[in-house]
Amino acid sequence: MQLKCIAIDDEPLSLALIQEYVGRFPALRLVHTFDDAISAAEYLRQTPVDLIFVDINMPDISGIDLVRSLSVKPIIIFITAHRKFAVEGFELEALDYLLKPLNFERFSRTIQRALEYHQFRQQPATQPEAAIFVRSEYKLVKIDLQDILYIEGLQDYIRIHLQQGKYIMTLMTLKAMLEKLPPALFRRIHRSYIVSINKVSAIVNKKVRIGNAIELPIGDSYAAFIEEWTRR
Repeated sequence: MQLKCIAIDDEPLSLALIQEYVGRFPALRLVHTFDDAISAAEYLRQTPVDLIFVDINMPDISGIDLVRSLSVKPIIIFITAHRKFAVEGFELEALDYLLKPLNFERFSRTIQRALEYHQFRQQPATQPEAAIFVRSEYKLVKIDLQDILYIEGLQDYIRIHLQQGKYIMTLMTLKAMLEKLPPALFRRIHRSYIVSINKVSAIVNKKVRIGNAIELPIGDSYAAFIEEWTRR
């Protein structure tokens, strides 16, 4: 199944380049191009699409305002000549933003992420999730659940600790993250920590041990986890 796409850019060369790049991906079908946001908005009111490439800085209506006006938002990839606009794109939950002049290698990575995200959104609700998507550094990042060791709350942000000492930061609360995770695999053990149950190697003195080096405290309100884990 192909993703139906449109491209919106008031610069003909940029629009032609998007068209050329999209044509290299059999999984994408570019159904229309627009050189102004007003015509694109009218089209989108009548015709659903899966993916929009949209320039941010256009003379009539900006790409930001266009996306804001959509009642149903497809996957959004912003195109911009100015990195400063990425913050607004992040707030509108864009998949990614691409800087002009467009680079095919960077474009290709974004398309791969878009295809994965589309597949993720289409999977049945009853199907167990193998990954989640979070927003980090102004783009959506896919995280395989099996790679997560634990998640740490840091005021308005959380730090997702992965294997091989890697981590990802995202603007989210622990409570919101816990709602995204399958309860059979993850438990909150402290006001500041969620752990991957399968990564817990031991519980010693009200502390969860992950591997040989990581120890996390178990809060008094979450002490039931100790008994639950020992019954596994």
